[in-house]
Amino acid sequence: MAPADPGLARSAGSGPDGGGPGAGPGAPSAAEPGAPGTPAAPVIELVAAGYTYPGPPPVRALKPADLTIWRGEHVAIMGPSGSGKSTLLNLLGLLDRPTEGRLRIDGIDLGRASERDRAAVRARRIGFVFQSFHLLPHRSAVENVMLAQVYADLPRRRRHQAAMDALAAVGLAGRPDSLPTALSGGERQRVAIARALVNRPSLLLCDEPTGNLDSAATTGLTNLLGHLHGQGTTLVVITHNPAVGALAQRQISIADGVLTERAPSPAAVPPAAGRAVPGAQEAPEAQDTPEGGDGAALAG
Repeated sequence: MAPADPGLARSAGSGPDGGGPGAGPGAPSAAEPGAPGTPAAPVIELVAAGYTYPGPPPVRALKPADLTIWRGEHVAIMGPSGSGKSTLLNLLGLLDRPTEGRLRIDGIDLGRASERDRAAVRARRIGFVFQSFHLLPHRSAVENVMLAQVYADLPRRRRHQAAMDALAAVGLAGRPDSLPTALSGGERQRVAIARALVNRPSLLLCDEPTGNLDSAATTGLTNLLGHLHGQGTTLVVITHNPAVGALAQRQISIADGVLTERAPSPAAVPPAAGRAVPGAQEAPEAQDTPEGGDGAALAG
């Protein structure tokens, strides 16, 4: 199947589903890097995907929408508390299943996959960075990074060197033996990013990564994320910080469970994938980012 049009696409029911059963977590899709005729490949595909909390009463936290994120893109998903950001994060991170529609990661249909298969994809293809770091306080930086490799079944003899390489990539080659309590907030977040990157995932999924950092550490971290993106990392950053969102190629807003997107700039469109999408919802040009705040009606 030819790659779908990029970006936020049609509302539910406006086009074909376009997919059959997934290939399984161990099988590469036709859009894997290096496949002939695929200069750009989708890492994430939501097809008429939505999520409803069962209640009572049921709460439709994410209304059905299509979303394609291409390999190598830097995407910001922005919205106030309660807008549906957390729901979307849980779907993209395979922590929840869509209650309607389809979800594919690297071409693998995971909405209906077994929990074992979903866990395998999550361990090997998705790196998580959270606002609160989630480091073990009595383990060194390198040991915290090595923990991520346990779930990816990497042989023990290779874990230490891979963790050291990941720390070097985030500028902490000189602090492998430091405990989190001896590191600044920005350094702890760098350890968390190294842990997310050590298994070389297809996708780096960041949830409010600057939320616990001061302005200087925020600048350092956003510079690091920009550097990682420049090296080809696919970044999805969920944030309420307009300055962080403005650094992304694409800015997707979520409010009351509805996704909207500004038209991407030409530099943000991947090769051979730059056609406009009929029926796409676009935020007004003057609204670069949604306003922050806590007044949304739906759980997120």
